[in-house]
Amino acid sequence: MSENETVVTDEANPFLQFTDADLKAALNRCLKWIAIFALAIAAILAVTAGWQTAVLLLVGAGVSATGLYEWQKLIELINAKLDKQKTPKSAGFVVGMFFLRFGIAAAVLYGSLKCFHGSIYALIAGLGLAVIALTIEAVRLVRS
Repeated sequence: MSENETVVTDEANPFLQFTDADLKAALNRCLKWIAIFALAIAAILAVTAGWQTAVLLLVGAGVSATGLYEWQKLIELINAKLDKQKTPKSAGFVVGMFFLRFGIAAAVLYGSLKCFHGSIYALIAGLGLAVIALTIEAVRLVRS
């Protein structure tokens, strides 16, 4: 080995030590971040832009959180299958719920846009809260 080469060991790289339990904890923290951001921003929007806009933000955040939750369940199923462990629920049920959520989310988004005449940008912001929460958790992982 030359002087310029470095050896990457398991102790030096936190990505190699990232377990399924760490992933579940990170996704649960993301769900908490979504709830905190949604409630704080909705309170501000209710005062400044009206309650309809705040409700649209909460609807977007709810869809975002349920999407993250369904991804978590799908990842748990895949990891259990890869590790040859007993799956917590049947694969058909988890996959069915994953795709059913898309239809329910579409109906909720459509209904909320028809019923509440707030800002569509608040709805989009609520949907984007999952990206923000996942980014925060990714930065935490990189910094640790």
